[in-house]
Amino acid sequence: MAFRYLFTSVTGRHVTRLIIQPKNVNLVRNYATKIEPKKKTSSLKLLLIGGAIGGTIGALYSFYDNIGKKKPTSKDLSATILDKKPDVSIMRKIINPNDKSDLDIVLFQFQTCPFCCKVRSFLDYSGLSYSVVEVDAVLRDSIKWSESKKVPIVLVKSKNGKYVQLNDSSMIISAISSILVDPAKNDIAEVVKFYPVTNFTDVYGTIYDIANKYFLMFQDKKPKESKETFDEERQWRSWADNHLVHLISPNVYRTYAEARETFEWFSEVGQWSAYFPEWERNLMVQVGTFAMWLISKRLIKKHGLSDDVRTHLYDACDKWMGALEKKQTKFMGGNKEPNLADLSVYGVLCSMEGCEAFKDCLENTKIGLWFYEVKAKVESNRGFRKPTSLYAV
Repeated sequence: MAFRYLFTSVTGRHVTRLIIQPKNVNLVRNYATKIEPKKKTSSLKLLLIGGAIGGTIGALYSFYDNIGKKKPTSKDLSATILDKKPDVSIMRKIINPNDKSDLDIVLFQFQTCPFCCKVRSFLDYSGLSYSVVEVDAVLRDSIKWSESKKVPIVLVKSKNGKYVQLNDSSMIISAISSILVDPAKNDIAEVVKFYPVTNFTDVYGTIYDIANKYFLMFQDKKPKESKETFDEERQWRSWADNHLVHLISPNVYRTYAEARETFEWFSEVGQWSAYFPEWERNLMVQVGTFAMWLISKRLIKKHGLSDDVRTHLYDACDKWMGALEKKQTKFMGGNKEPNLADLSVYGVLCSMEGCEAFKDCLENTKIGLWFYEVKAKVESNRGFRKPTSLYAV
């Protein structure tokens, strides 16, 4: 049976009708007592150091894989129905007393992953409460239950009591936005049917993607804005995913010094000192710095960038700000509120906020004014953090 749905944006109010036929860590590490390796057990010390180095490199390549080294497979994209939540531990909850959606959301993430930053920016701006599971980049124990090993992964509770697993950042944003139009009526289990995994084969093999991932699904809501407004929003969301995000790693790891600064920032925002002994944290920073500095050179070639990677980042910022100047509005969504395009671009950029590359963007482009305006909106809507001792979700 065909279903008639309406597509628009989270802030949009225009209708385009389209008929679609849907297809029938544990992170607990207790270091209350620090154990120093015995001086004479050199073999044990070497084993620990070797394991840490191997683990760090493994984590880095996992991150490299997560940001697009490999093309996604069907299992990386398909929504999955779970009878119950996985038995995992969470680090914190974001609780918003003003959240009336009654949604039960769990976000599995790497703190500094651009795609995860994008989803968090959307959830926070939307004023939603959610739980956070920090995924161990080496072992990934907290997502062993999942066919997809890429983050972000989001679980949303359906009205039937089961949980729907969403795996693509843009689809996550679109699906949850669709629910928020009428949370009492719209159910995640039904909404995801309109985001089927599609594929086609070319000379490079089979390519998988999610149909309609930049569209929102509604029943009988009639938005106010024009079709062109939502076409523009979808265009910029796609640009953030397919162009802007690929400029981040080559820039934050551009030089050895910048790579070191980036990993120190990762350590700070990821609270590595709370989960690893000092020597291991330092080793992860040192080895990670060197490895990702080398990997960044491959990314430059992969994405067809020149050696002066900063210019590509500046050009991207200028392109975005040029579009805003042409519209003569504070945000892509207008003068009052950002839309999903704003949140997507902001989310990608905030993944490098503590890095030299971001500081250079502030000094050499006009991106700062817009960026901090969006940040203020996101933070003003965000709930409060409730840090917890790690416990089962």
